[in-house]
Amino acid sequence: MEEKRQLKTLVSVLEKVRQEGYTLDFRVAEEGVLRTIDGEQQFRPEQVQIVNFYRFEGESNPDDMAILYVLETDTGAKGTISDAYGTYADETVEAFMRQVRDLGKDLDKLSR
Repeated sequence: MEEKRQLKTLVSVLEKVRQEGYTLDFRVAEEGVLRTIDGEQQFRPEQVQIVNFYRFEGESNPDDMAILYVLETDTGAKGTISDAYGTYADETVEAFMRQVRDLGKDLDKLSR
């Protein structure tokens, strides 16, 4: 039960995944590529995999939803990107993430 309580907030999950080595912060540029915040590295969707994701709902308002993606690239770069979830999602981030390989979905396909 303690683990579940600790992973309730975005901050606590970020702390956990950073300890696991996912230390880079990513953003999606207008031209549809994923970049590190410092702009030094960039990746196309086919170079990125979703390792995990976490959804959060606001305690006082269910409309305050967010999602945190845990990503790994084909170069070994590991980090996260967050976005609003639902109505307020960033269309650029959402379009990029729809093109990215999701390891969880791929594992489901392999088990059939």
